[in-house]
This record gives sequence, structure tokens and C-alpha cells, in this order.
Amino acid sequence: MEINKDKLSWKARLCKFLLTKCLKFEAVSGPAPVDKCILAGAPHTSMWDFVVAYLFYRSFDYHPKCMIKASLFKGPLGWILRRCGGIPVDQKSKSAMVRSVIHEMESEKIFHLAIAVEGTRKPVKKWAKGYHLIAKEVGCPVYLCIFGWNPRQVGVIKEFTLTDDANADTARMQQEYEDMHIVGKHPEKFITK
Repeated sequence: MEINKDKLSWKARLCKFLLTKCLKFEAVSGPAPVDKCILAGAPHTSMWDFVVAYLFYRSFDYHPKCMIKASLFKGPLGWILRRCGGIPVDQKSKSAMVRSVIHEMESEKIFHLAIAVEGTRKPVKKWAKGYHLIAKEVGCPVYLCIFGWNPRQVGVIKEFTLTDDANADTARMQQEYEDMHIVGKHPEKFITK
């Protein structure tokens, strides 16, 4: 997947302007260089993280996807969320949620799924492991992504190699984020251990 910077749409140029000039974020990379992948993002401490990550990806004319609780897809907001790559999911059944996302990923040629690995904006010590199951089932790579607020940087940092042990991989991922010393919008909400 190659980016032609000369042929970026006006929407991509607008997103780049909003990201870099209005929000003052630096894009430290381009999007992940594959057709299908999981974008494991952290620290997720604010709804603004979604805005920053969305503007980053759209500034390259890419259309990221993300899981959003189904109850928000009512009326005009539902239309907006779908246009922004939102996938409505039922959070009551984790297995049904994962199955529906796997089905969506397998049915499209290009699919970059952004997942906040903490699973919530609240401080949590145990990170969600759905990213692992989806990546293994679909056979796609996982990339570590950041949306740091001090300094204001966003990007795809590196590919994260998975093993067959979701618990060990998630602990290793938490350690990698700890070692990066990334500061979220609300630093007190980001716990890696």
C-alpha cells in the first residue's frame, strides 16, 4: 500500500491541516504498510484520542475502522459514526463482538482496525485481549500505535510479533508502552502495570 502524496484528496489535506495546525500534533509515521492489520493504540485516556487517530489516518486518504458500542448508532450520530469507520458492536457478548469484527475484516480487501488495547478510557491494569484473537483468526499483523499528548505525537510505531500466548503477549505489549513513556491527555488514567 503506497501513498501518492501528490494525489491526496482535499479531505486528506483538510485532515492533515486540522491535525498538525489546529491540534498541533506531529505525525511520526505513515499508516501501516499492509492491506489488513490491527492498530493497537495507547494510551487511550480521552475521546480526543479517537479524533487525533482518525485525523492522522485520514490525512493519508486511508479509512481506518474501529469498534464502537452499538447503542451510539441511533439517529444522525449513527450515520456519522459509520462514515468515520465505526463498526457497531454489542459489548454484552465479547465473543459475538469479536466474531462480528472478524467477519467484517474477512469480507473486505483493505481493513485497518484500530483498537484501544486498554479496552476503556478508565485506568485498568488488565488490558483487553480481543486484538490477539482477531489478529490470529484473520492472520493479520498487529502494529503498535501512539497518540501521545506531551509531546503531541501520533503514529504507527512498529509491528508487534504475536505468539500463541495472549496473556504473555499483552504483558509484553504493556511493557513496550511503559518503556516508551507516552503521556496521555489524562496521564492518571494510563496504567501499564
